[in-house]
Amino acid sequence: MGWLWLGFGALIVVLLMLDLGVFHRHAHAVSLKEAGVWTLIWISIGLAFTGVVYMVYEGHWGQLPVASQPGMRGADAALLYLTGYVLEESLSVDNIFVIAMIFRAFRVDARYRHRVLFWGIVGAVVLRAAMIFGGAWLVHRFSWVFYIFGAYLMYTGIALFTQKEENMDPEHSRFIRWARRLLPVATGDHGSHLTVVENGRRVVTRLGLVLIAVEGTDVIFALDSIPAILAITTDSFIVFTSNIFAILGLRSLYFVLESMIGRFRHLKIALAFVLVFIGVKMLLHAVYTLPNLVSLGVILGAVTVGVLSSLLLDKDVKAGADEGGADPVERS
Repeated sequence: MGWLWLGFGALIVVLLMLDLGVFHRHAHAVSLKEAGVWTLIWISIGLAFTGVVYMVYEGHWGQLPVASQPGMRGADAALLYLTGYVLEESLSVDNIFVIAMIFRAFRVDARYRHRVLFWGIVGAVVLRAAMIFGGAWLVHRFSWVFYIFGAYLMYTGIALFTQKEENMDPEHSRFIRWARRLLPVATGDHGSHLTVVENGRRVVTRLGLVLIAVEGTDVIFALDSIPAILAITTDSFIVFTSNIFAILGLRSLYFVLESMIGRFRHLKIALAFVLVFIGVKMLLHAVYTLPNLVSLGVILGAVTVGVLSSLLLDKDVKAGADEGGADPVERS
């Protein structure tokens, strides 16, 4: 199975090199049309990999790693991968909201946002690989960790449901204050550079601080998403591949959702429900195992309801405001 891991790693490297080195060599503001095309490309690649997962497990390519489920059928593996991919893609939407706030707080030029997101994703791939393999090892070594993960996901879901919207200023966050104390920070604006040399030493630019903030938010969100996908399966290859493909599509999806973020008011409730659902599933895993197809249906259903209710209710509210004209209190 070692060659399969190497092959997947090589595939990710090639995709990232083509993305930044060929298709996005020059800094520019990404249009909605361009972002939409790339979102479809990344989603198509992620979904197409379901077929690769099927062939790998159906054909028993190589020796399965220790953290896998020996003898798993190709259809079961493909369903687990697809469920994990949909789950990770859904949970990444909340990450997009925070990244958008970071860009606004730091007033990042639209031309440089793609560059920050690209290197943010490269860092996320490395960090999540360590967290995924560490989490899978813990679950296999200590089964009681499942209950801790389940309780944590339920707590996170409830907190997400009850928290109020706040105008967060990442530039004055504890994370950035910590980064400024530990790292030498450049003065002035240095465009697309993440680091520059000032007075003979390497310093971090304003855009570099933005990248640090983006990486920090990804680590925080990974604390939710990785335990969630481990509730679907503890197979390291399926967990890692579905997680990475969801991350790769995050950058283009950001530019699609950026202008519509305010319209998805009810999506946060749907994501909170998904986290609570996965948490309950983990807590009850020793009593009852929910079919994987049911899990996929619940996740897809919750996200779909969240998106549609946001769009339809927002449309109704806007239509009512247009018809009503003045405020109802003033008319009365």
